[in-house]
Amino acid sequence: MSTRFIFALFMLALLAGCTPKTPQATTKTDTTVKPPTKDPNNPCKTFDDAVSPDKALEEFVLYKDFLKANDWNGAFTKWQYVYQNAPKADGKRSTVYTDGIKFYEHFMEVDSTKKEQYLTEIFKLYDALEKCMGEGGYVTGLIAFDYFFKYPTRISKLEQYNLFKKSIEMDGGKPRFFILNPFTSLLVDLAQEEKIPMAEAQQYEKVIQEAITKGLAECKGKECENWQIINEYAPARLEALESIEDFYPCQYYSDKYYPLFQANPKDCETVINTYSRMKWGKCADNDPKLQAVNNAYLANCKEDEPTAGPSCNDLLRSGKYRPAIKCLEDAIPNISNNSDKAKYNFLIAQIYYAYLKDYPRARQYAREASRQRPGWGDPYILIGTLYASSGPLCGPGRGWDSQVVVWPAVDMWQKAKSVDPSVSAKANSLISQYSQYMPDNEELFQRLKKPGDSYFVPCWIQESTTIRARP
Repeated sequence: MSTRFIFALFMLALLAGCTPKTPQATTKTDTTVKPPTKDPNNPCKTFDDAVSPDKALEEFVLYKDFLKANDWNGAFTKWQYVYQNAPKADGKRSTVYTDGIKFYEHFMEVDSTKKEQYLTEIFKLYDALEKCMGEGGYVTGLIAFDYFFKYPTRISKLEQYNLFKKSIEMDGGKPRFFILNPFTSLLVDLAQEEKIPMAEAQQYEKVIQEAITKGLAECKGKECENWQIINEYAPARLEALESIEDFYPCQYYSDKYYPLFQANPKDCETVINTYSRMKWGKCADNDPKLQAVNNAYLANCKEDEPTAGPSCNDLLRSGKYRPAIKCLEDAIPNISNNSDKAKYNFLIAQIYYAYLKDYPRARQYAREASRQRPGWGDPYILIGTLYASSGPLCGPGRGWDSQVVVWPAVDMWQKAKSVDPSVSAKANSLISQYSQYMPDNEELFQRLKKPGDSYFVPCWIQESTTIRARP
């Protein structure tokens, strides 16, 4: 073995030792030493399989050095040699494939006219990566991850979901941490759209929750931050599945809402909400907890019902949300007073927000309520709350996409107190509470943004707003 080859081996070991620990570094692969095939047609050649092992390894080390120096073109030439001769590197890492994807993504940014050409090469690399490094679910999960975040229009949501599901199945039903947030997002969307069976959605909801519980309990050091990010996003996103009737059992609603009632047994909003949620969860009338909530309602809240007619109220309190909405909608044309119409529309907006998790519909009815009663601040308070609650819906729960939703929320809360001084205290409290989640000045500077500029918030919000920095 040449001195140059020994030196290159040493450099490879050094690179491996200095590389931050990632899921690919811990992927279990077959490490059994096999005799080199020297087959030029082998699409998964390692250094040992290359015609010139020492040169392949040396070029590998050199292209890494070129990348560190930000010499993309020089690095690419050497990478091409490695990819042709030893794409599987030492057989334990997928670096050559993933670096190739990075090269073409970089070139695509530099020259967008060749986007389709570069995308073709990228997806060839994904195919080769899955074929040659497909042990366990890591590679399949990585491909699904990139489809979700980088190329969401390349394949459908259902196809992305199925890739994530395949990754989980390949890993024995235990999802890798980096797929949990995107998989959760797809699971919720597809379940609400009835594109996957409810039983399957229920199965994977449990898989996600169990993975988070285990991850938080067993994580060490910096990896705990990853699990905290997941824990801030996935459970909140999964709450949207409450909108699907019979998705969660009585026990779920009892465990979640009854303690809120116990903490505020005379607060009528809490009492009515707890009873409604437990009825939605099909808790039996003789359930002791449900009876306790009902008794509190009869003792303290029966006279404080919403302005809707008794039948609509009964439907709402019994957890029959869609029939309650229809009841209210049918009643509105028979009401001559715009102020009362506004109350009915606002109640429908609240049902869509709190119970059915349909934010666009909630906004639609809140806007109608504000149109019918222009000086009423509550509809604007609700719309602002819809926006502020959209962090997990419009982004990963942290970071830019999840933070910018606060700006239009503040717009709505400021509008609320400008038209209705009686809600100023509530609006100011919400503004103070959520302003801490805005991007800071450093983040704005990095993105070439500055306070006072206009910004269009995408997702379902679709509003132009004013950029603000975290106080």
